[in-house]
Amino acid sequence: MNEIEKTDPSWKNKTLGVGALIGAITGLGIAYFLIQNAEKEGEEFTFSSGQGVKLGLLLLGTIRQVMQLDDGGKGKKH
Repeated sequence: MNEIEKTDPSWKNKTLGVGALIGAITGLGIAYFLIQNAEKEGEEFTFSSGQGVKLGLLLLGTIRQVMQLDDGGKGKKH
């Protein structure tokens, strides 16, 4: 058993909760700025399929970077 599991068995729930909270706040913030930008330009916000692909690839890259935070600088998983 890992040291983390021995000391605090609810670390998984805490991690999921914090991740969900950060994701929700980030998503709301992005939506707010998109609305503000559309209103400033005087038009309705539209989202093309090309923009969706770009956003998806950007998010995949971001997720990859977050997953590497636990690497310990080794460049690959243990």
